[in-house]
Amino acid sequence: MTRFLPALTSGQERREGRLLARAVDEVDRQTDLGLAKIEHAADLQVGRVQAIGYVGKRAVQEIALVSQLEVQLTNLVPSAAPRLMAIGDMVALGAADVVSETVRRVSR
Repeated sequence: MTRFLPALTSGQERREGRLLARAVDEVDRQTDLGLAKIEHAADLQVGRVQAIGYVGKRAVQEIALVSQLEVQLTNLVPSAAPRLMAIGDMVALGAADVVSETVRRVSR
């Protein structure tokens, strides 16, 4: 088989060596770029989860405080219980809406 291939001169060998080195460098660059894109996407996803978690935790804390206040005021003024419950429910629904909207916005 080698009798059909022309003998390479040292100049040809160097040229092919440079071409091979460039090809390997390009593969390395493409690999690095691909990994950077994956890491960037992962960082974005982590940020999204953190944003949703933060808003959710704040909503739960605020609803707990409103509920606690509702119970305390109901004990002081029992006749206000229906109104206090209605306001507490509206606050809880509003907070749930904000959390839901945050999920929609962040997920885009």
